[in-house]
Amino acid sequence: MIDSDVSIDIKDLTRYYKGNHIPALDQVSLQVRKGDIFGLLGPNGAGKTTMIRILCGLLSPTNGEVTIEGYSLKNEKAFIRKIIGVVPQDIALYSSLTARENLSVYGGICGLKGRFLKERIKELLPVFGLEKSADRHVEHFSGGMKRRLNLIAGLLHMPRILFLDEPTVGIDVHSRNVILENLREINRNGTTMVYTSHYLEEAENLCSYITIIDEGRIITRGTLAEIMERSGSCTSLVDVFLSLTGKTLRD
Repeated sequence: MIDSDVSIDIKDLTRYYKGNHIPALDQVSLQVRKGDIFGLLGPNGAGKTTMIRILCGLLSPTNGEVTIEGYSLKNEKAFIRKIIGVVPQDIALYSSLTARENLSVYGGICGLKGRFLKERIKELLPVFGLEKSADRHVEHFSGGMKRRLNLIAGLLHMPRILFLDEPTVGIDVHSRNVILENLREINRNGTTMVYTSHYLEEAENLCSYITIIDEGRIITRGTLAEIMERSGSCTSLVDVFLSLTGKTLRD
């Protein structure tokens, strides 16, 4: 029986890459509840991006099952893609196009067209402070402007679930604040989010539930209060993270 409060259900998810006998994901099982901002955290190489790519239908698992909003990722991928939004770590924009033209392209890919698409673009550009730059070519945008436009592209079709892979990496404080404040508002309006970041203070303030993975396995999970309660003398999520994953550099 499907739990109506579960947005994403992952069972024994495993992924091996060709030529590597160590799994990138090793029998991971977890659930994302509807309405959560679910923080998926871990050091470099922990398996975060592999998991995001599988959940978005961009990569097939070696083993395991995933259901999203009750639909099988294996058998109903086309439908799932209509109800999810993806904001990738790499900027996925066309530099030679304007902001408005980029959004028209991505809206079309999502099946939007005509007046609805134009109104949706008109609605979102000012939310992220880009209305005055709508007809500028993206090649002239700052890093923060590109990140904000990248986010709008993932929101155009009003997804039920939004996957965010390092959405604020490498940007200025003001752009980060605009993105985070609007993510909170979007979440309050009902969108479930799966969020990865190396900015642990950001995750501490944003996420309603946190899972830390390392070497393809879950090493802790829970609300921030639950994780801190189990952590003993740790006073922050950064302390917990380092105590569980070690202080050795991960390149």
